[in-house]
Amino acid sequence: MEWTMAPDGMAAAARKVITGLLESGREAYFVGGCIRDELLGRPVHDIDLTTSALPEEVMAVFPRCVPTGLAHGTVTVLQDGFSFEVTTYRTESGYADHRRPEHVSFVSDVREDLRRRDFTINAICCGLDGELVDPFLGAQDLGARLIRCVGSAEERFDEDALRMLRCVRFASVLDFAVAKNTWRGLLRQRDKLAHIAVERVRAETERIALGPHPVRGLGLLARSGLLARGKAPFPWTGEDLAAAAAILAGIGELDSARLRWALLLHALGQSAEAADKLLRAWTFPGATRSSVVAVLRVREAWDAALASVAPDSPGATEQLRRRWIAAVLSIGAEAADGWVTLLAALPQAAAGTAGGAERPAQEAGIAAPAGRPVMHAADNAAPTGQPVSHAADNAALIRQYIPPATLRSWIEEMPIRSLGELAVSGKELAGLLGKTPGPWLGVLLNKLLLAVAAGDCANDQQVLLQEARRMDRDES
Repeated sequence: MEWTMAPDGMAAAARKVITGLLESGREAYFVGGCIRDELLGRPVHDIDLTTSALPEEVMAVFPRCVPTGLAHGTVTVLQDGFSFEVTTYRTESGYADHRRPEHVSFVSDVREDLRRRDFTINAICCGLDGELVDPFLGAQDLGARLIRCVGSAEERFDEDALRMLRCVRFASVLDFAVAKNTWRGLLRQRDKLAHIAVERVRAETERIALGPHPVRGLGLLARSGLLARGKAPFPWTGEDLAAAAAILAGIGELDSARLRWALLLHALGQSAEAADKLLRAWTFPGATRSSVVAVLRVREAWDAALASVAPDSPGATEQLRRRWIAAVLSIGAEAADGWVTLLAALPQAAAGTAGGAERPAQEAGIAAPAGRPVMHAADNAAPTGQPVSHAADNAALIRQYIPPATLRSWIEEMPIRSLGELAVSGKELAGLLGKTPGPWLGVLLNKLLLAVAAGDCANDQQVLLQEARRMDRDES
């Protein structure tokens, strides 16, 4: 087989492993995802092999092996700096936990091995001669851009309930349709997702949300009702996702995981506090959770600023600039820049209208319940998540006076962004004012930080000491 999508070194090393198994008198093929991606013209990152050789026979052929999963027939062969999972032809049975087989039997026919796999597009193998072994017409389904289970969809999903999320992921990432019988089987077995660990569900959901077609994937999740049946809380219905679809239309343009999750949670109306609890329940890593929540905290700070300043009041822009700078100092420039990026991705901020909001929902397959239209973003929330009563005034203010580019310029114009950059220390302030350090000192330092960041005074030691005297005098 001539690989065009795999690195040359990896492909050459894989051929050596196949050749070694053939020379030992056994059958061996490239199998699964690597064949699928090669046929699709997608980059191949891993090459898996299947063979008629038993695990101990594989280990006898290759001096450098790792017994990865002998009970399931898998040995990792190390060859020329690459690792290859080599698995013996097998059948599986007894999926008591709807995830892993209780019984594995080694077989001699590769077609029996392919029969146990999840989808036809993953049940293709190929030998060194380039001839496909494709008993379930996976190549034909690739051409038709179709996700179809091998055999009975209900049986495949009952065996391993995680396959239902994998079905959605493949359809989303590859932008394929799901065969009708496969979709029916998914709907009939979707309650089985309750057997799957939260970590597994989260990992698949992340791959959907971070893939090239996230709106489509979220639409399929909404239609399937899968996430509501998992172990972790998912407090939104397909109806909620339908209402959020217009706001999510630009999610695929965001190249950051934290921003995609922040936009999803924003579109679903989650507060920063609620988002933190939800991400904890979904076992997100602490760094991801904190960065997502920080973006939503900036949103809330900006919402509060907009709610407190009338758009046509004297000095409204300056008041908002100072409130924005205070939020940047309190929460962080990275989170603030993230919220600006989300604002730019929202339909209202980008185009000044919610027109056409139904189209992304319909393209994604997110359908509202019968008798109810897909809601426009303007029917549901303002661009910054405010209640509808503030939506018109504040959306107009953002578009006309303070667009995302202005918020970003305010960040860039800040001469300092942290206390560590301030040209005066707490010790110097306490000595100057003759006071014992206490909570007052932190308050004063932050006042000076805001003054410098907003451009009220220079970041100069003498200037700051003088300003500190004035602030202290005003407080007395």
